[in-house]
Parts: sequence; C-alpha cells; structure tokens
Amino acid sequence: MIGLVLIDIQNFYFKGGSSELYQPEEAASKAADVLNTFRKKGYPIFHVQHLDKNTKFVEPGTEADFNKSIYPMQDEIKIVKHTPDSFLETSLDYDLRKHNVDSIVVCGMMTHMCVDTSVRTAVNHGYKVILVGDACATRDLKWNDNIIPAETVQNTYLASIDKWFADVVKADECIEIINKL
Repeated sequence: MIGLVLIDIQNFYFKGGSSELYQPEEAASKAADVLNTFRKKGYPIFHVQHLDKNTKFVEPGTEADFNKSIYPMQDEIKIVKHTPDSFLETSLDYDLRKHNVDSIVVCGMMTHMCVDTSVRTAVNHGYKVILVGDACATRDLKWNDNIIPAETVQNTYLASIDKWFADVVKADECIEIINKL
C-alpha cells in the first residue's frame, strides 16, 4: 500500500511568515495536486505538523496551522513532531504500518532539513520512498559568510537523495504513477 506524507506545509513558511521559504506557494500547489490524487484514489494521507514546544506557535490560529492549500480533511491522519525528523518520537511509523503502508510519497518543507531527514529515516525503517521534488521548498542558506541560493540548496539536496534514498520525481510524474496503481 502507498501513502502520502505531507511534511510541515505550514503557514510560517509562506509570504509574511516568520520562516518564509523560497517559492512555497508553487511547492504547495504541486503538493495539493498530489494530495487531490491521493484523495480521489482513497489512499491513506498523513499530515505532519512541526510544533516547537518553546514558542507561541502551538495554538490553533497561529502561523503553525497547516496551509489552506493542503488543509487536512477530518479522516486524514495528523501527526505532531517536535524535531526535524517526522519519525522521531512520533506515531508516524506506527500509523503507516497500521494502514499497511510500505511505500510513501513525500512532499513538504524544508527540503534541506525536515524533508531530507524524514526521507532518510523512512528508508532506514524499510519504506520505499518517492520524493516529489517540485512539491518541496527550501530557502537560502549561509555558510562561512557565503549565501547559498535556495535554488542551489534545493537542487543539491534533491540530487543527494535521488536514487540513494528516494526516487525524486515531479508532481506530474507522481500523479501518473499513482493513477496507474
């Protein structure tokens, strides 16, 4: 069984949010396309929400809310995490196994942090992973006083994951794969 894992598509990553990413609207739109395909097919969907215990972003109606583009339906599973890893000290692995999921499609934010960490952990747990690269977003990073542009960060992380930890595809390709199942 295949399941969809949406990682941290939350309002603080969008325009005006406290952790704004590069082109999050475009990534969320692609994630919404994949989500709608999963909904039509009736496959299980898991929404992961990062809540930092040490900030104000733990209450409903804050920047920590899921973005409206992918807002969970009542029957979709919501998982709260407190670290970049969607599996660490969460019910994600249990919930995936409970729904007989052995392959996952991943979309989310931030590619260089939570998405990367969660994809690698998923493989360590034995899941086959498809990562929808254009349904993920990141931001500029700084190292040794050098600014690394978000596009470079995104491409580097997707390249390092592809074939080793996941099959990295575009949303349209993912939708074709899901529709053939």
